[in-house]
Amino acid sequence: MLEYKIYGMDCADEVAVVKSALLPYIKDETLLQFNLLKGKFTIHNAEQFSQDKIEKLLKSTSYRFIIWSEYENKKDQTESFWQKHQRLILTILSGLTLLIGYIIHAQSHGALEALVGDESVAHAQPLASVIFYIIALIVGGWYIYPKAVLALKRIRPDINLLMTIAVIGAIALGQWLEAAMIVFLFSIATLLESWSVGRARKAIQALLEIAPDTANVYCAHHKDIDVKPVEEVNVGNTIIIKPGERVPLDGVVTQGKSFINQAPITGESLPVAKDINDKVFAGSLNEDGLLYVKVTKTATDSTLANIIRQVEMAQSKKAKSEMWVESFAKYYTPLMMLFALLVMLIPPLLLNGSWYTWIYEALVILVIACPCALVISTPVSIVSGLSAAASNGILVKGGNFLELAAKVKAIAFDKTGTITKGKPKVQKLINISHEYSDDALVQLASALEKGNNHPLANAIFQMMDERKLSTKYHAENILAVKGKAIQGTIDQKLFWIGSHQYFHEKAQVDKELKPFHDEILALEKTGHSLLILGNSDHILGLFAVADELREDIPQVMQKLYQQDINTVLLTGDNKGAALFIADKAGIKNVYAELLPDDKVQKLKSLKSQYDKVAMVGDGINDAPALATADLSFAMGKAGSDVAIETADIALMSDDLSKLPWLIKHAKRVKAIIQQNISFALALKAVFIVLALLELASIWMAIGADMGASLLVVFNSLRLLKK
Repeated sequence: MLEYKIYGMDCADEVAVVKSALLPYIKDETLLQFNLLKGKFTIHNAEQFSQDKIEKLLKSTSYRFIIWSEYENKKDQTESFWQKHQRLILTILSGLTLLIGYIIHAQSHGALEALVGDESVAHAQPLASVIFYIIALIVGGWYIYPKAVLALKRIRPDINLLMTIAVIGAIALGQWLEAAMIVFLFSIATLLESWSVGRARKAIQALLEIAPDTANVYCAHHKDIDVKPVEEVNVGNTIIIKPGERVPLDGVVTQGKSFINQAPITGESLPVAKDINDKVFAGSLNEDGLLYVKVTKTATDSTLANIIRQVEMAQSKKAKSEMWVESFAKYYTPLMMLFALLVMLIPPLLLNGSWYTWIYEALVILVIACPCALVISTPVSIVSGLSAAASNGILVKGGNFLELAAKVKAIAFDKTGTITKGKPKVQKLINISHEYSDDALVQLASALEKGNNHPLANAIFQMMDERKLSTKYHAENILAVKGKAIQGTIDQKLFWIGSHQYFHEKAQVDKELKPFHDEILALEKTGHSLLILGNSDHILGLFAVADELREDIPQVMQKLYQQDINTVLLTGDNKGAALFIADKAGIKNVYAELLPDDKVQKLKSLKSQYDKVAMVGDGINDAPALATADLSFAMGKAGSDVAIETADIALMSDDLSKLPWLIKHAKRVKAIIQQNISFALALKAVFIVLALLELASIWMAIGADMGASLLVVFNSLRLLKK
């Protein structure tokens, strides 16, 4: 893998230039990855290519680049004022020389005449003003002309070529002022583009910088504290976090109690109480107590680092609207050049029009045709939308997923651990056997469930702890019957624990449960799940397990209904328990007693009914269903790497109230993108009509185009506000 820092790579136009230079050699576009937030370019499987050849091709783009590792090493070095502000300085110089030239020009002919594009004024400009205009053209176009030459060589017209042709045309007509103004205002537009992407970069950088650079590492042997850079702290080390300090690394509390503000990670507005064995995350703030924390992840593997990495990678997963704009701009630019050529030729040749007038109006069309506002609007909206979601504790893995969230018509929810708290408890044990005590049944069930991390299994383990029971039985040849039961051999005899449905499939004698029939029905109707324990001969007992509904679920469902989102409950639990929970939650569509494969089929059916369907689960169980849904949400559990890696969107706290917020936010992103595109295209259409009516001038077109770029960028950046 080869990684480069490409300086000035701020939009799709620069990406297209790099792609077109390298693809004839590399051929496979999927090997190229661009990170606009960092200006980073990655080539995968680079060992099959010549690095010298790649760098030679990169040099042909005229972009300045450096190997990423060298850039990282240089980052801490202070850049010179010129290196930091080169583009800004050149733009200001261009503006100043343009202003001086205009003042000299205006004193000679009057301010208004200097701007209206009058042919007589154009040919009577003072030499001094022309000299200043030329300086403005050279300084302002420092980044434009080389790119235009490359675009011409590649026979792929771009914005830079469009502007250069307009400048040459204006000079040919003697309109030095307007030529200089084209360059100056276009350089402002590119500066604005660089600034807007930089703003989004800073939003991510601010997230990165909340984690301290150093950690207080505690040495138990010498009972002293050593301050080390976080990169040098290893997993297993103990660190001390004082009140008011930020947590430098992910870990588990081994001593102390405190309240931690982990809003940057989970988006939770209130501090969370932390005690021994609780997880803490890098970047969160320790508010009041002294904590001793055992480090569980290095600085590069922390939850915060993972979030930042995913947000940056999200840039490569473009939204359809973003891809549409890029594709549109690809064909739009040469078509507008052709249209401008026709406007220049047809009126003089066929309608006896003035060559000067129609060449001038063709230049107006070239200027207003510049797709700056169009091209910049969508990526800035997407980056702002992703950054805002991340700051609210929602990790969206790409612009395409953010766009999908705005189109979702139905959301399917898993039950256990999603709409419930995920900590079911055994509410009742019904002992049917004559040979085993209640404690023995718990120990048998625990032996079968050993190693299982399902919430229902955890309920059995919790019962073991509550009764203070030790391990008595050991199960061998354990076999999981997918979604139904677990069976194994204990003391050379087959035992199993499973659902009510599995019991019927085993065709056990129903009469064993007949005395408890009414009680079982009552338990199932009140939201209890039944785990039946048996062996090859008899039913031994029943564990009635119940989970609590999350407190805010009814309000969440109500908000989703208000947004015209249909909600569905998909669960492997019995029908009575599912209906009971769904009724309390306010979910109208319920499908119970589903195996993992059944959930997949049900999701396919829902997709045909509602078109776009999302699924919310824990990111580990129900993986096939999550993969089948158009959009998958995982309960991030504030640090579940599996959830962060597998889902399209991870809710970093177990807070489903983020879900309606995200749907609303995604719709807002979509609306802003549509506003920007519509506005940019409408403005261009208006100016094309004005040009055809001979009512538009170049300076008006430039002003309108720059104004459009400013408006769409500021409109997009509104998404960063909470």
